[in-house]
Amino acid sequence: MYWFFSLCNGGDDMTYFPGIHDDEFIRGNIPMTKQEVRILALAKAKIRATDIVIDIGAGTGSLSIEAAHQAHQGQVYAIERHDEGVELIRANSAKFGLHNVKAISGSAPLALEGLPAMDVAFIGGSGGHLQDIVTEITAKLKAQGRIIITAITIETLYESLRIMQAKPEFTVEAFSAQITRIKHIKTSNMLQALNPIYIIACTKTDEK
Repeated sequence: MYWFFSLCNGGDDMTYFPGIHDDEFIRGNIPMTKQEVRILALAKAKIRATDIVIDIGAGTGSLSIEAAHQAHQGQVYAIERHDEGVELIRANSAKFGLHNVKAISGSAPLALEGLPAMDVAFIGGSGGHLQDIVTEITAKLKAQGRIIITAITIETLYESLRIMQAKPEFTVEAFSAQITRIKHIKTSNMLQALNPIYIIACTKTDEK
């Protein structure tokens, strides 16, 4: 369901619609999760107003920004190992007037140390440490919490399924999406395909 809510920020009313246009974000040379993919990931994350959200491999912070709008009474921790990405996350947080996004410079799982129990974890980049990251997140994830993994390679998809399906305390679903945008140029319409994406959505069913 496509929904919205109003936020009050500094006395100004802002209406948020899931799927902020890509052009609205301050961007650099760091990869960014595109609008259509964000909508799908957010739908599976089911973020509530008071949730604590972790975004690992946050890039420019586009997903963190959307999560912060939805968890407007909660907190988003955006973990990024590249300095440019950390600065972009901070810049985008300021642009959208969000005070519940904290950019963390570092790599998971080490960067997860000291963070509170979480309701939702996005994993968009693991740096080859997916098993260790999932282990650390599982220990911090609340009952009925969600882990959303986005993968662009077959290898990451396979590893994600292997790791998560071996955990009896999680229910796991996965799907692929191929987004093709239509761009109007003069008198013609061109098809512009985005990279295929795999989304692995996992829900923690108990406290094992």
